[in-house]
Amino acid sequence: QVQLVESGGGLVQPGGSLRLSCTMSESILRLNAMQWHRQAPGKQRELVANITESGKTSYVDSVKGRFTISKDDAKKTMYLQMNSLKPEDTANYYCNVVGWSLRFGDVDSWGKGTLVTVSS
Repeated sequence: QVQLVESGGGLVQPGGSLRLSCTMSESILRLNAMQWHRQAPGKQRELVANITESGKTSYVDSVKGRFTISKDDAKKTMYLQMNSLKPEDTANYYCNVVGWSLRFGDVDSWGKGTLVTVSS
C-alpha cells in the first residue's frame, strides 16, 4: 500500500498556528480524495477536511475559517494549515488518501497520526 507520513504536530498555545504535512511514498494515478481526520481522547474519529484531485475543498463546521487544506502534487504532499487553534482542537490528526495506483490498484491508506495539543 501507499505509505503516508505525517509531521508538524506539537504543543501550541490557544490562538496559535501549526501546519501539518502528509507525504505519500509514491504518486497516485487517480486521486479520489485526500483527507485529514482527527480523534480526541474518548471521542470518535471525525473528518476535518477534504481536498479532491481538482483542488475542491470542504471542512467540518468547527474548523471553517480557521483551517486550510492544500496539496502539492509535485511533492506528493498534503497540508493542513491550522490557525486560531482552540483547546478543543487537541487530538491526534491522521491523513487519509483514497484513489488508485498503477502499482497497488485501489488505495485507501492512512498515516500513523501526529499529535496536536492546544494548551496554555
